Amino acid sequence: MSVDRATVTPSVVGLHVQPWDLLVVGGGTAGIVGAKTAARLGARVLLVERDRTGGDCLWTGCVPSKALLAAAGVAASARNGHRFGIDVGEVSVDFTRVMNHVRATIQHIAPVDSVEALNEASVAVRNATARFTGACSAEIDGTPVRFRQALIATGASPAVPSVPGLSEVDYLTSDTIWELSELPDDLVVLGGGSIGCELGQAFARLGSRVSVVEGAPSILPREDSLAATRLARALVHDGVELRTGSGVARVEATGAATGVLHLENGDRVRFSCLLVAVGRAPRTNDIGLAAAGVEVDDRGFVVVDDLLRTTNPRIWAAGDLTGHPQFTHTAGVHASLAASNAILGVRRKVDLTTVPRVTFTDPELAAVGLSTQRPRSPLRTIDWAHSHVDRAVAEGAMDGFTRLVVDKRGHILGATVVGPRAGETVGELTLAITRGLTTRDLAGVTHAYPTYNDGPWNVAISDVQDQLERPGTRRALGALARVRTWWVSRDD
Repeated sequence: MSVDRATVTPSVVGLHVQPWDLLVVGGGTAGIVGAKTAARLGARVLLVERDRTGGDCLWTGCVPSKALLAAAGVAASARNGHRFGIDVGEVSVDFTRVMNHVRATIQHIAPVDSVEALNEASVAVRNATARFTGACSAEIDGTPVRFRQALIATGASPAVPSVPGLSEVDYLTSDTIWELSELPDDLVVLGGGSIGCELGQAFARLGSRVSVVEGAPSILPREDSLAATRLARALVHDGVELRTGSGVARVEATGAATGVLHLENGDRVRFSCLLVAVGRAPRTNDIGLAAAGVEVDDRGFVVVDDLLRTTNPRIWAAGDLTGHPQFTHTAGVHASLAASNAILGVRRKVDLTTVPRVTFTDPELAAVGLSTQRPRSPLRTIDWAHSHVDRAVAEGAMDGFTRLVVDKRGHILGATVVGPRAGETVGELTLAITRGLTTRDLAGVTHAYPTYNDGPWNVAISDVQDQLERPGTRRALGALARVRTWWVSRDD
């Protein structure tokens, strides 16, 4: 028998209110957004989180890393003040105070994702472990519950490669690095992706000797090669040693946390602190997915269709465990979509073609849409160097660029931006791609001057000017100008 929602208050976390309209497993970004969306639509929602609400983004990911990068950026600016005629003397880093800043940032944001905030949004929360026992049933710390529909949002955790000897070392991950109480003298980062580059640059700027080891030929191997090259140059400038093109064959432990990386090319890299940052693996073990009829792929990611429905039509999934781009913004958008589909029965589909991504180094690297790395004809790329962006010139940050992929009609299909605040710049380009806008549309919008958004604007203007230089267009415009001149001069 159904229970009237008006009789259920968020403070009631007992499990007698059954079946729940939506059971949400996981209290990170996807779980929180999905639960709030469903509750807003009138559903009775129970969210189960075994640890703390807020997820990796709040406690070990986006928030602490950006706070650390901000502190590291101040240190770098002080050291480089001479470029602007400012000498500040020797820079001293108090790592304890830096980490206090990081923790204070987390605590400032945490109330937004708290149990109290969820309760206020009419979501019941249970701090416990959930495990599915059937197609419409689960156990919450051993107590049976029934649900009409469920949303799996258990996220992902740092992946650990199967490297011989690695388990014998007390290595760090993006989850555990925040437990450091002292600045490492020597930090070796295994992995040259976004996490490795961000944390590597941050610790180098704070004073650690940092090496980044990446098996691919370059860091950020999935990004435009020119963008990766520019970022590599910035990391080296900050003192980061880059070792690319050779993977790790084995790890030799020389102490509890110290050792030597033996690379496949024969090189050896000693470390006193090792950070493993090679990606993230889905948290899909031990939650009873098989009992619920929910399939996973060979990597452990939950199989979903374009509606975010699993192989059990009553269970949905969103966030990092789906194999979709592992970003907080993706998790939030997809969770809202999945909850709407579940509660309202609508059929909104995911769009993976315009998911922006940002590496928050200095400079930032942002990209969206089609790859800007040598697109196939008839697509083409157009570039604008930031040495011609006046804001970049004024701030001495001219090494960046904006690159767009456009079709023959000028529709913007992809973009890469390297430079300060590239993550903000890419928002406009994401909108342009999503709405099918052209370079002519972008060029026709008045932009504030001087900003870093002058990059996309100027590259669009340049493309429109090139279009006007085409022979056919020039002939047509010339003819129109002559007609206009004749018309105006009739009464001369």
